[in-house]
Order: sequence, then structure tokens, then C-alpha cells
Amino acid sequence: MEFRQLSYFVAVAEELHFHRAAMRMHIAQPALSSHIQALEKELGVRLLDRSTRRVELTRAGEAFYDRAVRIIGDVGLSAEVARSVAGKAARTIRIGTVYPATTGVLPSFLSRIGRKFPDVALHVRSGSTTDIIRGLENGQINLGFIRPVENIGSLRFFSIAHERYLLAVEKTSPLALRSEIDIEDLRGEKIIAFSRQNLSYSERYFSEMFEAHGLAGNIAYSCDDTFSLVSLVSAGLGVGFAPEWTKDLPNRNFELKPVRGVDLKIGLGVAWNKEDPTAARDDIIDIARSLARSGRWKGGDLP
Repeated sequence: MEFRQLSYFVAVAEELHFHRAAMRMHIAQPALSSHIQALEKELGVRLLDRSTRRVELTRAGEAFYDRAVRIIGDVGLSAEVARSVAGKAARTIRIGTVYPATTGVLPSFLSRIGRKFPDVALHVRSGSTTDIIRGLENGQINLGFIRPVENIGSLRFFSIAHERYLLAVEKTSPLALRSEIDIEDLRGEKIIAFSRQNLSYSERYFSEMFEAHGLAGNIAYSCDDTFSLVSLVSAGLGVGFAPEWTKDLPNRNFELKPVRGVDLKIGLGVAWNKEDPTAARDDIIDIARSLARSGRWKGGDLP
């Protein structure tokens, strides 16, 4: 088994398309297919189900993908450790970010990193907190701007800021004229709520709150992400609680209103793998910490 075969397989597994994977890996598609076939023959299992319309991972392929990503990450991490011990500077800093950080603290952080390390390439990828944590663990990401989590294992985390959840109401709604709304005012409203596969802290908070106030039956629509929630609100289909950063969305057709009795703040912070020599550089972490000290957060209150 060759290391490059693992890289080729990971590309196909992530793209689920041989042509796109071949372009990504800068290899001819027939050669890529031959490497995948050779890998499957050596393993004695089918990793991918192929048809003229789609490419899908088999159960064996899913298991092998997780291990392959970790192996590639470990090799990359080992290379960075060796370079660090030899006094060599990092060549690339890979940053993962959730959307609020993209418009809030990230530009300032990138500006400072760019000035401090002018010869280092920067790569930014967006994703959910769960995706970014997975990338930190397998070495695909060096530094992540994420929401707080209860257990991040071997990772390190510190908080930058907190922001409030407010009620999003369509601009022509009578509720939009109120300076403040009472929780009882929601009894005559259709509620839009999150319904994710993995319950977040905010989702549990609102689920319990709706239940406590007898509003669970008012939930008419559900969604997986904040953009979908505010889109449903903007369409006049109901009201829903959204984080404060949504007030900066362009061309928004909703207002954000405080609700008496609802006091949820959600954090934003920086996470990194303690074993990653790139992220563990004191100056990089200090630059991230300085974002909180200088108040470079426009989405909410500093802790």
C-alpha cells in the first residue's frame, strides 16, 4: 500500500466524483481509477460503489476513510514536528472557521498573521464546529474558530466573545414594532426551531424553554442552520431565535428583538491541537488572544 494511494482515495471519498478528485490531485482520471482499484484489490474489499451517475462510499470505505485521514494527518503532523525541531518556520497555516468568526474576528486575525509571517501561506475553510474539531484532531486544520463544546479531548480552547440570541421577526410583523417582547406573546405565533442531528447547547436550551412555557406545539417549521432559519422568518412563515451576528446580514427582511425571560448567550473561541507545532507557536496563539483583549468582535459582547 502506497501513501499516495491513501491521498487519492481520500480525494475521491471527499469529492465523490473521480474527475473532480483527479483535478484536485493533479493526476489523469484513468491513472486515479487504477490506483483506487489497486488499493481495493490489496485490501480485498470494495471501498466505493460506482455507477454512471454517482460514486458512494461503502461501509468499509467509510471506515477506511476515517483511518486514512488520520494517517495522512499524522504524517503531515510528523513532518511539521521535524521542521519545528530543526528550527524551520511553518509553510502553511490552515484555519477553520464558523460563519460568525468569518465576518467578525477572522479578518483582523488574518491581517496580523499575514504581517507576522509574510512568507507563510494561509488557507481558510468554513464549516461547522464539529467539522472543524475533526479537522484539528486529524491534522487537516491548525487553528479553529469554533463555538464552545463540552468535551474537546486533546485540544486546547479559550473563549474570545459571547453574543446574545434574539427573536427574529419579519419586518411587517406587529412584533417588529415592539421594543421588547414577552414570552407569552409567542403563543399566537408559528415558531421556527433548529432540528440538528447532534443537539447543540442552544438547541437544548430552546427546546426546554418551549416545553416549559407550553410552546412546543407552536413549532411549525424546523431547520439545520441559522441561514435557513432567518430565510424562513424573512418569508413571513414564523418567528425564531437567532444569534446576534445575523443583524449584519445584507438585505435582511427581519428585525431582532429581545424577549423577556430569554437570556441565552453563546460563545466563540479558538481551538487548536496541543500536539500541533504550527498552532502551538506562542505568537500565533497570542495573536488570537489579542482579538479578545482589543475588542475585535462586532457580533456581541466580550466575556
